[in-house]
Amino acid sequence: MEYRQLGNSGLRVPALSFGAGTFGGQGPLFGAWGTIDAREASRMIDISLEAGLNMFDSADVYSDGASEQVLGEAIKGRRDRIILSTKLALPVGDGPNDFGTSRHRLITATDAALKRLGTDYIDLLQLHAFDAFTPIEEVLSTLDDLVRSGKLRYIGASNFAGWQIMKSLAVSDRLGYSRYVAHQVYYSLVGRDYEWDLMPLAQDQGLGALVWSPLGWGRLTGKIRRGTPIPDGSRLHETAQFGPPVEEDHLYDIVDLLDELSAETGKTVPQIAINWLLQRPTVASVIIGARNEQQLRDNLGAVGWSLSSDQITRLDAVSKRQPPYPHYPYYIQEGFARLNPPLFA
Repeated sequence: MEYRQLGNSGLRVPALSFGAGTFGGQGPLFGAWGTIDAREASRMIDISLEAGLNMFDSADVYSDGASEQVLGEAIKGRRDRIILSTKLALPVGDGPNDFGTSRHRLITATDAALKRLGTDYIDLLQLHAFDAFTPIEEVLSTLDDLVRSGKLRYIGASNFAGWQIMKSLAVSDRLGYSRYVAHQVYYSLVGRDYEWDLMPLAQDQGLGALVWSPLGWGRLTGKIRRGTPIPDGSRLHETAQFGPPVEEDHLYDIVDLLDELSAETGKTVPQIAINWLLQRPTVASVIIGARNEQQLRDNLGAVGWSLSSDQITRLDAVSKRQPPYPHYPYYIQEGFARLNPPLFA
């Protein structure tokens, strides 16, 4: 396993981390992801640690806290070997303070997560969404207090817009508060919007990207192909409406090339899709999920080798989309490109 610095922090994280959304699955979304109990989760963690994957990510909203609870049970006796990452901010109840990132909510939710996880500290806490109703100074001063108390070691964000991250970082710098070191983002061959604003920001400001849904919400598993129905075992039947949309022709063009590269490399379609992500700028760790041991072992096979430069170029070309304004002039006009060079061709 390769280990990478998480942004500008001193924390080293594995190139692959494990998303525990499949643990304790309940409800229409998380139940479709997976229903792994503590015993099965312990086995998944055994396999992950053997491969050098020691970072596990959850959220309080995953199955109403059951994911964190199952994860906490599964790591008993080996907490010191593990990097724990979790998230909070999304609604977990109907009360007026059951959502957001107010001082009240942050303190209460952090203590509740610590209890579910069975630990006295969280290595990385990420805000699951931007709270436009709470002053940023209040959010960051509270997070800084939690870091100084030892309950948190590092902080980050998830699914923030570029201006929301930049304003937060500016407040931290101005007031001397702990700084975000990570941004958990959606990024895949079928979803490259991260590249237009958030990737340059991350490179400039020292944020490590933690990539969620690297297989495009289950579309790059190798089971979905042109001219065939979605297979019965796919979770897309129940969850497609919750995930990022993808144009079918664009998806099938990418899958066709992934099939070609699979024949060339002897690697599976998911392994190739994940390996491509690991070559991208700012990516610190790709979060893999698994509903069973076979899926986990297959995803772990995405490391330890690299696509060739020609193969990466072909994947770049087939997955590339014209960026939205104001970015596209930099990609089609030489004069703009000289002033604002893209991070990659």
